[in-house]
Amino acid sequence: MTHSAFQPSRRSDVAPFIAMDVLAEAARLEAEGRKIVHMEVGQPSAPAPQAALEAARQALEHGRLGYTEALGIAPLRRALSAHYRSTYGVDVPSGRIMATTGSSAGFNLAFLAAFDPGDRVVLTAPGYPAYRNILKALGLVPVEIEVGAETRWSLTPEHLDKAQADGPVRGVLVASPANPTGTMMTPDALDDLVRYCEDAGIWFISDEIYHGLDYSSGQKTALETSQNVIVINSFSKYYCMTGWRIGWMVLPEQLVRPTERIAQSLYISPPELSQIAATAALGAVQELEAVKAVYAANRDLLVSGLPKVGLDKLLPVDGAFYIYADISRFSSDSLAFARQMLQQAGVAATPGVDFDPVHGHDFLRFSFAGAHDDMKEALERLSGFLS
Repeated sequence: MTHSAFQPSRRSDVAPFIAMDVLAEAARLEAEGRKIVHMEVGQPSAPAPQAALEAARQALEHGRLGYTEALGIAPLRRALSAHYRSTYGVDVPSGRIMATTGSSAGFNLAFLAAFDPGDRVVLTAPGYPAYRNILKALGLVPVEIEVGAETRWSLTPEHLDKAQADGPVRGVLVASPANPTGTMMTPDALDDLVRYCEDAGIWFISDEIYHGLDYSSGQKTALETSQNVIVINSFSKYYCMTGWRIGWMVLPEQLVRPTERIAQSLYISPPELSQIAATAALGAVQELEAVKAVYAANRDLLVSGLPKVGLDKLLPVDGAFYIYADISRFSSDSLAFARQMLQQAGVAATPGVDFDPVHGHDFLRFSFAGAHDDMKEALERLSGFLS
């Protein structure tokens, strides 16, 4: 019998990440011999770039892997500094760049370094569920603001004015391209929001994990507008290195040492092997652009094919590798609908309630990061399921 005192903490009472639950159920069906088309998680089907794999092999054969400094190895940070200069024309000193154990560690560190318990942080709904779950677990208050077609599913200064009327806002977190929508903020809209936050003394956290995966050439980093923003990125998406658990942050000068101190105790350092591989991956643009071309073909196939099978209300797919589809003509319970679709059609997708607890029951998120033939098969299966 468990003593009543031995209970989980209140901070652990966060919602499950439903996409991972769907993945687990799909794996169970595959273990039974079923063929499942995976469209539930944002995971590239391509392996890490060859240069990254070769650098890792060399390190395993000839090097001793160990701790690194908490900020990450110097070659990686220098390479990332050069990346910002060549990609965006922005000068970011390597001393303000920190390697992290995936973007997930970056969010933990940013929230701990920038906010105190009880601080209010604005998010979009729909939005990535881990944002609100991490904030809640850290004793912070996620303020979710519903966004829609009138603002291209993006936050605006007007949204923040309304949020401020209910209490002081300490932070704003924005992703562009966004998860689950794949929609991007226009450069002017991002610029306006960053400037609003800077003028109001609000920390602006820019999740740029899907940078590189844009299909409209409208990509802009928040660093082009302000040096007081916190940028979080990862090698998981564009660089196809999800399992390597390696990402990075760009920090304002005043947050570098505080974040480093926290990281020293929470993580010691990111894995050295992953840092070595990531440094090499930054030079593999030609190979990675070929992978992106597959995503672009998948996007075109689904944007034209999903309406033909009955899913004709799609949000703008500007970037990333997601389609957020309105399923209200078929169901008002996206969780039950996703389970039924998985069981009957063998297509795994994520219910919209994962991203928007209020209105997400009308939506599914489809990831098109898989192989092109899998996307074709998914359309065939969905056609039979929805007819």
